[in-house]
Amino acid sequence: MLVAVAVDADGSPVSVSWSGDARRNIIVWMDHRAVDQAERINARNSPVLQYCGGGVSPEMQAPKLLWVKENLQESWSMVCRWMDLSDWLAYRATGDDTRSLCTTVCKWTYLGHAHMEQWKESDSRDMEACGWDEVFWEEIGLGDLELGLLPGIPVGTSLIDAHAGGVGVMESVPDAESTTDIPDESDEQAICHRMVLVCGTSTCHMAVSKNKLFIPGVWGPFWSAMVPEFWLTEGGQSATGALLDYIVENHVAAPLLANHAASQSISIYELLNKILLSLAHEQNIAFVSALTQDTHVLPDFHGNRSPLADPKSKGVICGLTLDTSEKHLALLYLATIQGIAYGTRNIVEHCNVHGHKIDTLLACGGLAKNSLYIQEHADITGCPIILPRENESVLLGAAVLGAVAAKKYPGVRDAMKALNAAGKVVYPSSDPRVKKYHDAKYQIFRALYEQQLSHRSAMAQALQ
Repeated sequence: MLVAVAVDADGSPVSVSWSGDARRNIIVWMDHRAVDQAERINARNSPVLQYCGGGVSPEMQAPKLLWVKENLQESWSMVCRWMDLSDWLAYRATGDDTRSLCTTVCKWTYLGHAHMEQWKESDSRDMEACGWDEVFWEEIGLGDLELGLLPGIPVGTSLIDAHAGGVGVMESVPDAESTTDIPDESDEQAICHRMVLVCGTSTCHMAVSKNKLFIPGVWGPFWSAMVPEFWLTEGGQSATGALLDYIVENHVAAPLLANHAASQSISIYELLNKILLSLAHEQNIAFVSALTQDTHVLPDFHGNRSPLADPKSKGVICGLTLDTSEKHLALLYLATIQGIAYGTRNIVEHCNVHGHKIDTLLACGGLAKNSLYIQEHADITGCPIILPRENESVLLGAAVLGAVAAKKYPGVRDAMKALNAAGKVVYPSSDPRVKKYHDAKYQIFRALYEQQLSHRSAMAQALQ
């Protein structure tokens, strides 16, 4: 959970709200109040920006802090510590203000490869830009921050929640002899062919590589930020679970549907999946996905994190009618799932174009428990999706770190291999009609954003 926590010298909360309420001392990851600040930071083209996809997101910490400094000067003067939630929890538990390499690298622009000894030998010039780039912070107007983490200092272990999920699932692969459809996992490079989808309110797309890969619009490369000795590439969609909730809960049929689901002692999403299967049978449609041939969704309701890095992007629903039935809600729900899955396909393809070789997905989080959601992702990306045996992968990732700290295993990777375990594997449909259908809808998905850019440009010109 990317959260900026503000406290004073005594550890008491400092408000980051216009209300001045000290209880409101955090800025959650999805807060986009700092879009303008992010744009100004990115306009400076600092060298550190290449390590976060070419530009910071308003969901990262530097723009958030700059917004507070520019808008809440009294609060800014009172804050003694700005901390990520995971670092704050470690600090509260121990009183030790050592920061995590994961949080500082992924969200604060700290260049973590300052800790890689062989890096010093191979490229001494780049070492000058490792650690904190003081020039960057001065240029963006935050030079008064105290950035005390020095290269070589032991770092207390904490991870952002999505990254803990990655640690808890990335080695959850079947034994080689148990299936012939999963690529051989025997050599060390095999982990670089996987991408973890941590599916919750948003979705984080986590992949690692032995070489640093600079990918426009995708966060990273972050050195050792998730798996030690690997570069992390972090894609993401800012609204996935939150978007599905929004689509369902704001439909006129939602209250009736919720009552029907409760009467059957199932979730509203399980009932929607049952309705879709029934609709496909009633309409004699060969596969459920084809129900949405007239409905298309661009899921950028909270901007696009990857690979477009456009926080101003908006959601689009194409194909609305006056239908207010439960069946219509089910179709809209399916089209939204597909839109999210096309976004994942876009991220995977974009990463592979820029050097990754991702061919297998692993999914964890709440949405991973939705069978329709996972099957649509498999069909749309063309990748098998491995579900972990352990449902709570973020907690397992934390347990991995704890086991290493307790010296039960010599390293994080050893603990991951011992404690991660595969559950069900979901494969893409073998029906060529399914692939043809999704290829066509994917092109429409891509066109919806291009049309939005055209509309945005036309309206900007009209307002000049």
